[in-house]
Amino acid sequence: MIIDAHQHFWQFDPVRDAWITEEMQTIRKDFLPEDLKPVLEKNGVDGCVAVQADQSETETDFLLQLANENDFIKGVVGWADLRGADIKSRLEHYSKFPLLKGFRHIVQGEPDKNFLLRDDFGNGIKALAEYDFTYDILVYPHQLPAVGEFVKKFHEQPLVIDHLAKPDFETGELKSWEQHIRNIARYKNVYCKLSGMVTEADLQNWEYEDFVPFLEVALEAFGPDRLMFGSDWPVCLLAAEYEEVIGIVRQFVGKLSASEQTQIMGGNAAEFYKLK
Repeated sequence: MIIDAHQHFWQFDPVRDAWITEEMQTIRKDFLPEDLKPVLEKNGVDGCVAVQADQSETETDFLLQLANENDFIKGVVGWADLRGADIKSRLEHYSKFPLLKGFRHIVQGEPDKNFLLRDDFGNGIKALAEYDFTYDILVYPHQLPAVGEFVKKFHEQPLVIDHLAKPDFETGELKSWEQHIRNIARYKNVYCKLSGMVTEADLQNWEYEDFVPFLEVALEAFGPDRLMFGSDWPVCLLAAEYEEVIGIVRQFVGKLSASEQTQIMGGNAAEFYKLK
């Protein structure tokens, strides 16, 4: 089964979705399951994981409703305030929804580079384990030192790094990012998504070769059993069509064995998120 481990849905709201600026006209509109389904079918993808784009429980409920109505949405990564004093009661509530697999916070948008290490946030992460939820790590490279401490502290919590932690594909700066990624990958509970790459490169002039050095590091560090393909659709449309995005990963993993390709293109996502 081929699984897109990372995509989004929204009904565009210019106030709520202020991160989608005027320069991003391509994605300043609604993107719903009826838009994605034919794209997945065209590209031979069997299902997807819908990931939050807004930090609200309204967003979590919206994605769960879509998942209940569309069986190709195999799981949801939602949002709840992990810093909240009531986090256990919120997780108790969401544990009643089998399609909710985990949570994410948009840490890349937090001014505190050590946000992940806050005590109140850590309390929320601890609570995830009680309800068998995963956690998606969304950060920029300058936040990777904190990620290193974070994964060491929560070495039994299922964690996945989104978008390879957004390295600078445009300049090709590899050294610092690589050092941190290799350190983080030592913890076997941490997975990594091969996603969100084209929008961190030169949007109009990216080439496959821009990504290869970073993909090589990720493959060597995490191995084929802890990497997963994700499209980051529809955000990816700022730089590439879906078939181009999946083509990057398919071309890269083409040198691997059939079983390793199967793992990266869906098996690992199914295992990590416990998809049915």
